Amino acid sequence: MTFILAIDQGTTSSRAILFDETLTAVASAQKEFPQYYPNSGWVEHDPSDLWSTTAATCRAAIEKARSGPDDIAAIGITNQRETTLVWDRKTGKPVFNAIVWQDRRTSALCKTLKADGFEETVTDRTGLLLDPYFSGTKLAWILDNVDGVRARAEAGDLAFGTVDTWLVWNLTGGKAHVTDATNAARTLLYDIRKGRWSQTICDRLNIPMSMLPEVKDCAAEFGETRSDLFGRPIPILGIAGDQQAATVGQACFEPGMMKSTYGTGCFALLNTGETPVTSTNRLLTTIAYQLDGRPTYALEGSIFIAGAVVQWLRDGLKIIREASETQPLALNADPTQDVVLVPAFTGLGAPYWNAECRGAVFGLTRNSGPEEFARAALESVGYQTRDLLEAMKADWTAPGDNALRVDGGMSASDWTMQFLSDIIDAPVERPQVLETTAMGAAWLAGYKAGVLPDMAAFAAGWNADARFDPDMTNDIRDRKYGAWKQAVAATIEFAKTP
Repeated sequence: MTFILAIDQGTTSSRAILFDETLTAVASAQKEFPQYYPNSGWVEHDPSDLWSTTAATCRAAIEKARSGPDDIAAIGITNQRETTLVWDRKTGKPVFNAIVWQDRRTSALCKTLKADGFEETVTDRTGLLLDPYFSGTKLAWILDNVDGVRARAEAGDLAFGTVDTWLVWNLTGGKAHVTDATNAARTLLYDIRKGRWSQTICDRLNIPMSMLPEVKDCAAEFGETRSDLFGRPIPILGIAGDQQAATVGQACFEPGMMKSTYGTGCFALLNTGETPVTSTNRLLTTIAYQLDGRPTYALEGSIFIAGAVVQWLRDGLKIIREASETQPLALNADPTQDVVLVPAFTGLGAPYWNAECRGAVFGLTRNSGPEEFARAALESVGYQTRDLLEAMKADWTAPGDNALRVDGGMSASDWTMQFLSDIIDAPVERPQVLETTAMGAAWLAGYKAGVLPDMAAFAAGWNADARFDPDMTNDIRDRKYGAWKQAVAATIEFAKTP
């Protein structure tokens, strides 16, 4: 039996999954690691945690499958995007903690750049907006705020990378400094139309281009692992950022197809084909995947808090012990209470892009309790998704299937998916295989290795496990979504308070 090893390095844990030649998961391992919050709105990871948990889960998955290194044809990697690392090229030691995609410490820099009129240049080249979310300003912050780092960078001694680049560097023993087009497209530094790093943006942020990795297709030769890691060198043949990997795993290969992934955050992508579509509704234009040197583009809406709102119920409010408790609580919530939760814990993402907002709750009564909080938390994910889809419909008027393909941990909740269908007034399709992100990375690597089918055959094998159709009256839908829009407006207004 031939296997593909998929590495899925996420925001709160690292996972490794072995897929066989039918793309069936045969073994997996997962390991959580700590988050660090040194200041309000700041989020960091220890880079050694990202690497050690990745290596440990790979070994554990291989051991569970009772397979040897000779059975593994290739490795595919998918990763949390935008998280920013800088390390020494000679020693491999990081110069600072990894600054996580959720981190908002560069809000002031983004405001200054906007005030200088630089956002138009950024959007024209990268398809992105000037927001702390992206890697470029995080990298600039490290260069400007960590002692001695700028001089070392200008001397050519330091390397920058997103998490995929950091993992490949460690997997190959420092022999490969590479990334793929989807991760490059999230850095704020990559020209998605010309397919190269932007000298103009790097100069404005004062970033030495010598720090940047080589950019490859999503299915390409990224290097081989050190022989001492798994017993023999294994080729790394696939890389895609987590949301793009999920787009591949959901077989959204035709223009007009949409998917939404519910992990720590929520990310909806709409395939727009070979032409990048410039959003007039503050969505992102990005690369969905790139094969054979040809990029396929997408519109993307990013929500910072989705599954993380359930973690807040567990770790912050301590009203649940397990995420699975939220569904029965929501079912028992008082239908006469209209509690609305705006989970802007680290700001609001698309289509608002307000880094200053923080979370807010509206409509509390003396009788509001865990049930109402649980329902409001789950409903907030549906409302935020509708915000994204409304913006996409305004930007993309070509006909297409209006069904939304979903994946990620929260998609396992029937209650949440039914509410999602109700509030967006469209079918929601959940695939038989929920591990679409890892499967997308596995397919990219297996396709490159020649052991998995081509795109058409892979797409033909996609099957739905469940379909949720809207079952809510227009009056209720309009009332509930109207209350959400009011709550968001009030949250934004409150953020202006001195």
